[in-house]
Amino acid sequence: MLTRRLLLGSSLTALAVAAGLPRWASAAEAFAVTHTEAEWRKLLSPDQFAVLRQSATERPGTSPLMEEHRRGTFTCAGCDLDLFSSSTKFESGTGWPSFYAPLAKAVGEEKDTTLGMVRIAVHCSRCGGHLGHVFDDGPKPTGLRYCMNGVALKFKPAA
Repeated sequence: MLTRRLLLGSSLTALAVAAGLPRWASAAEAFAVTHTEAEWRKLLSPDQFAVLRQSATERPGTSPLMEEHRRGTFTCAGCDLDLFSSSTKFESGTGWPSFYAPLAKAVGEEKDTTLGMVRIAVHCSRCGGHLGHVFDDGPKPTGLRYCMNGVALKFKPAA
C-alpha cells in the first residue's frame, strides 16, 4: 500500500542517492565534504566507491591494512579525516582491520537492519562515507570492536 510516509521516504532516498550520499544517509544529514556521484566515482577506486558510497563490504582478509603495525593514524579514504589511532588497533581474527575506539568526533553511527539483523553502521563524520560496523565484543577498555573495511581507510605513518 502506497502511503505518504513511504512516498516521502522513497523521495528522500532518491535525493540522497542523487546527491552522492551513501544509501543509508538521509538527505537532511549534511556533511562538510560532499560530491556528486560522478565526482565520487572519479575520486575513488571502484572498490572504494562500492564501500564508502554504497555501503558494500570488502572480502575478509583482503586488506593490506590487516598487516599494518606501525605507529600512525588511519584516515578516511574519501576525505582524509583522521579516524583511528594505531594504538587502538587490535587483531580481532575477523578478517578486517579492527579498533577499540575512534578518535573524538571522527565517526558517526546509524542503525543498520540490512541482512535481516540489527547492527550499528559506522560512517566518516566529514564525508559520510560508510566505513564498517561496531560491535560490543571488543577488548578493554571500551569493549567495542570497530570492524572497518580496509579499502575505506588509508594509513598515515607517525613522523
